[in-house]
Amino acid sequence: MKILVFGSNGLVGSSIKNVFSKYYDKDLLFFSTRDDTNLFDFKETKKTIEEFRPDILINAAARVGGIFDNNTNRTSFFLDNMKININVLESCITNNKIKIINLGSSCIYPLNAKNPINENSIMKGVLEPTNSPYAMAKLSSIELGNALSAEYGHKVVNLMPTNLYGPHDNFSERHSHVIPGLIMRMHKAKTNNDEHFKLWGTGKPKREFLYAEDLAYAIKFILDNEIDEELLNVGSGSEISITDLSEKIRNVIDFQGELIFDQSMPDGNPRKLLDSSKILSMGWKPKISLDEGLNLTYLWFKENLKLIRQGAPK
Repeated sequence: MKILVFGSNGLVGSSIKNVFSKYYDKDLLFFSTRDDTNLFDFKETKKTIEEFRPDILINAAARVGGIFDNNTNRTSFFLDNMKININVLESCITNNKIKIINLGSSCIYPLNAKNPINENSIMKGVLEPTNSPYAMAKLSSIELGNALSAEYGHKVVNLMPTNLYGPHDNFSERHSHVIPGLIMRMHKAKTNNDEHFKLWGTGKPKREFLYAEDLAYAIKFILDNEIDEELLNVGSGSEISITDLSEKIRNVIDFQGELIFDQSMPDGNPRKLLDSSKILSMGWKPKISLDEGLNLTYLWFKENLKLIRQGAPK
């Protein structure tokens, strides 16, 4: 079973690389990065797929970011993710023997979807406005994957993970997701002996988080058990308020200052908990608790801080 992974330097891709290298023949694995393939170029993308001839293709490549990045770079978030997804999926048209694991995001679900959000909620309402371009690009990739299945006979599993975190995340102060952003900024505040630490919003929204390596094990579970679900949620099943999350990160970092919430800034979706009962009923379950995952992530962050400041470590 030859496995090709696009986006192998990112949060998800690096976790897949770490897990898969332990269990599968390394000669049958190709962890592609932008150094060998420009996914914005159709010819390069198709060439990589045709030369490696994978049985399994995992598309973990994406442009991702937090609320600020999504909301201020709306055009590029839509275009970049559309280009990646179209090039990867279109390149597979001539080979319907390739099983495709297409990674999406829980942001594809409507803003007012009933929590916990199950797979049937897709396309049933208005998207959360701060990241709707990114969500639309991911929805388009699902539709394209389903079209390949219906017209050409491909097996495409669209995985919708909840909010992910862990080593190799983007720890930018302004352009990252909530956990890596808080870790970077709060670590800096501790280093500077700041008395206060400001956070966006009210702190009331609740979020679900999954350690990225748990998603990698979920993908391995899907491959090993030959699961062919069209759409599958992958989450931890636990949610936490941003206030409580911030307190946990403060304890991990040992920051002594006061947390202050800037209520003039957006909260985003008030609640987003996935219904992962389908994959849980199949036998998969996450291994890493939020407390353990935060400690592991901060440990990796400190060990790689110099490289992070220079540019994301590979």
